[in-house]
Amino acid sequence: MTFSDDAHFTLSNIPFGVAAKGAEHATPQIVTRLREHVYFIPELIDQGLLELPDSISHALKQPDLNDFAGLGRPSHREVRNRLQSLLSSVEPDGKVAACRSHKDEVRMLMPIRVGDFSDFSLSRNHVLNAGLAVFGVESLPPGFLHFPVGYTGRTSSIVISGTPVRRPLGQFKSPDGVVFGPSKAMDYELEVACVVGKPSEMGKPVLIDDAMEHVFGFVLLNDWSARDIQGLEMNPLGPFNGKSTATTISPWIVTVDALEPFKASITDREIAEAPYLKSASKQNHYAVHLRVDLVEDSGATSVLCNSQLEWMYWTFKDMIAHQTINGCAIRSGDLLATGTVSGRAAGTLGCLLEITKGGKETVKLSSGNVRRYLEDGDSVRLTGWAGELGSESCVGFGESFGRLEPALNWEAYGASKIK
Repeated sequence: MTFSDDAHFTLSNIPFGVAAKGAEHATPQIVTRLREHVYFIPELIDQGLLELPDSISHALKQPDLNDFAGLGRPSHREVRNRLQSLLSSVEPDGKVAACRSHKDEVRMLMPIRVGDFSDFSLSRNHVLNAGLAVFGVESLPPGFLHFPVGYTGRTSSIVISGTPVRRPLGQFKSPDGVVFGPSKAMDYELEVACVVGKPSEMGKPVLIDDAMEHVFGFVLLNDWSARDIQGLEMNPLGPFNGKSTATTISPWIVTVDALEPFKASITDREIAEAPYLKSASKQNHYAVHLRVDLVEDSGATSVLCNSQLEWMYWTFKDMIAHQTINGCAIRSGDLLATGTVSGRAAGTLGCLLEITKGGKETVKLSSGNVRRYLEDGDSVRLTGWAGELGSESCVGFGESFGRLEPALNWEAYGASKIK
């Protein structure tokens, strides 16, 4: 199955990313994308094709998007609108075309410097499915219906799409007791993350209906998870090494304004929200279709999941309101992720833990092979889009792609020399 995301990047989208041309040490530049072409925004500015206030132009000439994100949504909107106008009719040999490259001729880089990463669990479906898989019962954590539960993750292992991921080493339970070695239960998680734009002040919670003014945009996120390592370490402090091997994000940040036409209603709440989580609007979700492909080393591709972002119980607004209610500040470039996005039916489950019921069952791939968890050489592709693929109104995310590599050989690495 050949994957192309050109249909994701219409004039209705105009996302932001960071790319370099050609050579490995080429200078990173802020870019946007229209179909198969990547446009270098600093070059458009230098050619006099984008007239912007000095503060915005300066931010757009930085090697990452943090400064631009921090300017806030009015600035993001101004640049996006001007880019849409400029790119609506590009002459093949004109000055605008001279500032672009084909997508295959550039290297996409980390678009932001991530200061902090919070991973939530917004999907009621996922929590119930996971409880059934691990414990044999459907149950919600005590706080789930009261607030969006989450934990603080690592930023040092957040990587851009296309970066290989090494199977982690760690300790986990086996029939012979606790053992050390390569994880035998490597999994993916289908997630979406919001990228913080305008920062908040420490000690001042963000009001829920102001929350989206603090969001720059959204990326796809794969929270790679070693389920066996995670299982041993969960009690009492929660995820640690089982969740910090790698987190893969898609390179294109889709703006809040691009998703505005696709707002969707929230799920009815089972109990009344606390005052700080009460929004005046019910249109706090986005209708985004999400998909997971597993690509075997042979190239055989299997679609493992088709899910919907609006199925989540909690929202991006809820995440920001809850993250900041205690006075915690959020900063430009921070990531707040949804946790696994799942339905309840087969084919809508966002991780192998749910699909294989904790490894007790197998899933059959298109090749005829089966999996309980990921094998070395497997690649995972997350993709997502709003609207109809192929239409000019479609707004897509591209892909978050990563290949699982074999674990480090501990003995060869020098373990025998450790006294």
